[in-house]
Amino acid sequence: MARRSFAVRDIAEILEHWHRGRSIQGVARSLGVDRKTIKKYADLAKAAGFRPKEGSGPPEGWPTWVDRTLPGIRERGRLHPTVRELEGYRKQIEAMLAEVLPTVVWRRLKREKGLEVSLTSFRRYVHRYMPEHLKRPQITVRRPDPPPGEEAQVDYGFLGMWMDPWTGKRCMVHAFTMVLAYSRHLFVRIVFRMDQQAWLECHVAALDFFGGVPRRMVPDNLKTGVLTPDLYDPRFNRSYQELAHHYGFLIDPARAGKPQDKPRVERAIPVVREDFWKGRAFSSLVEMNAGLLTWCREEAGQRIHGTTRQRPMELFRLVEEKALLPLPDQPFELADWTRAKVARDCHIQVGGAWYSAPYQHVGKMVEVRLTTKLVQCYLDYELIKTHARVPKGRRSTDWADYPPDKAAFFLRTPDWCRRQAAGLGHGVAAVVNALLDEHALHHLRQAQGVLRLAEKYGDRRLDAACHRALSFGDPAYRTVKTILERGLDAKVETIAPTPTLAGAFLRGPQELMASLASSEEARRD
Repeated sequence: MARRSFAVRDIAEILEHWHRGRSIQGVARSLGVDRKTIKKYADLAKAAGFRPKEGSGPPEGWPTWVDRTLPGIRERGRLHPTVRELEGYRKQIEAMLAEVLPTVVWRRLKREKGLEVSLTSFRRYVHRYMPEHLKRPQITVRRPDPPPGEEAQVDYGFLGMWMDPWTGKRCMVHAFTMVLAYSRHLFVRIVFRMDQQAWLECHVAALDFFGGVPRRMVPDNLKTGVLTPDLYDPRFNRSYQELAHHYGFLIDPARAGKPQDKPRVERAIPVVREDFWKGRAFSSLVEMNAGLLTWCREEAGQRIHGTTRQRPMELFRLVEEKALLPLPDQPFELADWTRAKVARDCHIQVGGAWYSAPYQHVGKMVEVRLTTKLVQCYLDYELIKTHARVPKGRRSTDWADYPPDKAAFFLRTPDWCRRQAAGLGHGVAAVVNALLDEHALHHLRQAQGVLRLAEKYGDRRLDAACHRALSFGDPAYRTVKTILERGLDAKVETIAPTPTLAGAFLRGPQELMASLASSEEARRD
């Protein structure tokens, strides 16, 4: 039989349930994992010093601990040769199972196709990989009520269409619903979109409404199509994991196609649709949600529940409210998680903007956490870069993320060139300032080139060459370089004195004659 491939998140989820004190049998039933597999990873955690219901687990979280403790986990789980052989007949098997039993399918393939797989292996393959094609009797079993404060069930439900009176647009209206499994007290919030942010905001509002936190959250399975595909990956979205870690609850999703795993919330959504939504008119989303809060407390909370035969609000106040975990002191910071590829220009594109990442990760996919103020990049649960968030269309670049030879031009700014030139001599400073004063960006590369000549010829020769270039009236990089290459910086130019011309007498002939007469009298005396 094929071995199931376990990712870091799979094992971390197993250990999270085990560390919270759930039995191995209960974890196996919730996650669909063999009990021996759960025991194997629980033994690893025990060997590392962890115990159920003791402490808060690894400081860095279970995913990071698993990634560090089991570095080769990603390479495990290759298909068994028997499964690979049967995969070649998958379409034929599925078609025949619609009409005949698995044993008949095996016999036909063995006789007509020469299949060499045993009947036991064939039946095991069908039960594992094609359970939806097996006909099984439908038996309804009522789930016992969990202890107070133990479980809450969560789901989205479609209520109908609503026309915005201000814009005239028709909107699909969905209701986020959370029901406490013991008391049946519920929280409902209407949303127009079902993305990550709406999902997290609704959870935060629901927990604030109840004034506490249940120990286990049972959301709808991610493959049922109730939520939008970008809200979750096949397990959990990392934003949802952060929310669970912040509030201290476990995520225990319902099985695919098994609404009986969350019957309390499944029944609540039709009640919201029939009792609150139908036959009413609303002018805004704010009015809808304000009315829902009143309805949850005064109508749904005060009715006699058909199963418990008690009022949900009263049962909540008397029993379940005290059993809930307290709300954390710090508010939860809403964050979106997404994936992005580090491009060849050392940037990722998220949220309509571009952010640099270390050049060593070019071509890799990274996990990106976006808040209102920060953008954080993670690779295998390791933080590799943090940026302040910028508006859409802008770039945030840290030149240290580029290779040193690629970033040199951008790091050596005009101001940097002026400071470096001032330390090399008056002549160098004069040449660099002359270049940058004329056009800073256009002549920036020339100024950088003049400064680099000091590495080859030394500070004194460069300063002398710059003085000579200034005497020629040509402070350019090519001129300075030619002077140094030909050794002309050692020669001193003799500059001829500039003749001084007498200024013109512009005050008229009368004053000129009077001045001459005064000079003659003074000479005689």
